Amino acid sequence: MSTENKVIIKVNDNGSLRVTGPVELVDAEGNPFEHKESFSLCRCGASNNKPFCDGTHKSIGFTSAPRANKS
Repeated sequence: MSTENKVIIKVNDNGSLRVTGPVELVDAEGNPFEHKESFSLCRCGASNNKPFCDGTHKSIGFTSAPRANKS
């Protein structure tokens, strides 16, 4: 896969999921959300702009910093 077509999802410490690359985001009925090439998805569940992150995780003290297994 070439890097120009690669989608990267980064789990930000104590925050959102940052999505970068060509991806389609759809709701449960298959309707597409409008978004830019790079956007953040809510992980704390408190965003007023779901499924997108609005920074609320900072004010509610959301903490989560998972790490992938290094094999």
